[in-house]
Amino acid sequence: MGEVLEIEIKCYCDDDGKVKNLLKEIGAQFIENRNETDIYFNHPFRNFGDTDEALRLRKVNSKCRITYKGPKVSKTTKARIEHETEAGDFESMKNILLSLGFSESGSIEKVRDVFSYNGTEISIDYVTGLGTFVEIEKIGELKDEIEKELFDTAAKLGLTKFERRSYLEMKYFS
Repeated sequence: MGEVLEIEIKCYCDDDGKVKNLLKEIGAQFIENRNETDIYFNHPFRNFGDTDEALRLRKVNSKCRITYKGPKVSKTTKARIEHETEAGDFESMKNILLSLGFSESGSIEKVRDVFSYNGTEISIDYVTGLGTFVEIEKIGELKDEIEKELFDTAAKLGLTKFERRSYLEMKYFS
């Protein structure tokens, strides 16, 4: 059995109203609206930009999560190992990381509308300073069928322009 990964594609979105209508037409269910603030950290002795890793502290509405993302393992999607857990208080966790020698490498703010469709999470992201995007993701083993399913869902939503860079890379390193 292979490793379980987060498999994701990101699409540019020129018309979120059209995407929302198409989500409704295909039977996607609206889950929730979230305000998210992400702070990314770099390791004191390893450059995550060079290793294609990420350490993210995320404030979702009033909750806090910390996430490690490993290097991408696919040429077409953003498939990677992801470890995530709740992290208590956002400011306390941020101060712990800074005290351990991690440094902030950037922050991203967005409003996210989350939908569910056939075991897939679809998010419309309104990213401050970058624009509107749709992320389509599924947790599973890296298989051609899952990647094909994500791109088929994008096609159903009229999405054809894809982006493999993270929001952090797009904002700070383009």
